[in-house]
Amino acid sequence: MRAPTQVSPLALLPLCLGAALALAPFTPAAAALAGGALLALTLGNPLVARTRAWSQQLLPLAVVGLGADMNLRAVARAGLHGLGITALSLVLVLALGWWLARLLKVERDVGLLISVGTAICGGSAIAAVAPVLRAREQEVSVALATVFLLNAAALVIFPPLGHLTHLSQDAFGLWAALAIHDTSSVVGAGLAFGPRALEVATTVKLARALWIVPLTLVIGWWVGRGSAAAPDAPPVKKPWFIAGFLLVAALVTFVPALQAPGHLVASAARRVLVLTLFLIGAGLSREALRTVGFRPFLQGLLLWVGVGIIGLGAVKLGLLTVS
Repeated sequence: MRAPTQVSPLALLPLCLGAALALAPFTPAAAALAGGALLALTLGNPLVARTRAWSQQLLPLAVVGLGADMNLRAVARAGLHGLGITALSLVLVLALGWWLARLLKVERDVGLLISVGTAICGGSAIAAVAPVLRAREQEVSVALATVFLLNAAALVIFPPLGHLTHLSQDAFGLWAALAIHDTSSVVGAGLAFGPRALEVATTVKLARALWIVPLTLVIGWWVGRGSAAAPDAPPVKKPWFIAGFLLVAALVTFVPALQAPGHLVASAARRVLVLTLFLIGAGLSREALRTVGFRPFLQGLLLWVGVGIIGLGAVKLGLLTVS
């Protein structure tokens, strides 16, 4: 039996320092992912097998913890009001993403992850779908990098565009919830535009986030019935974390005494998710990046621009409104 390879403390120092910074409250998700990738591509990751295993274990736990910041009553009201429109928009975004992926010859799993992240709620949706899709580590990294980069750009671009196009507070909140990937940036853009925009954007985005549940179950069924997976893909995993997500959200909603600790749990879960993104980035390699290329980013960019333009037009024409 071969003895395990010893890793010097000096070689571990950059990895440990990066993980500690990822847990710091001032570190954004995109920076953690980029930092992990930079570490892997320059200094190298001496524990690449372990960090990949840790990231696969932490992702579902982080998704469950995010449910502790959900109010199912408010989200259900917003979701029921626009149930048909939300379902239609999700189908259209996923269909457009599928078409772009085929047009640009993007790998199936990468294209689907980018489409899901654009349609629902960015990194959280990708984190939920990736295990049941059996996506490889580098595929998840590329999808997350694409979504987070565009997400960061939206946070800066959307508020000025909202003023330039003379959107009301309600209209901007609705547009931001539709066209910005992650809930965190939706909240940030709404806050920059105004208090009512913040309220509308947050509630509508949380309602859309609940669509992670049926979408993940459908994808899990699709994968489980024998759709082709990559030879090095991990085995199918049961999406137990979706049930955990709903259970935690229900407890916080219907047991008022749990709301204050729920905020703490969700805050910790967000930091765990950022740490996980750092570990995912640290699993990248030059070979994987050469294999993926520029096409996934182009797919994400075109899909994001298309969703933003269509959403803005629908809001301006009054096709989408807040009750």
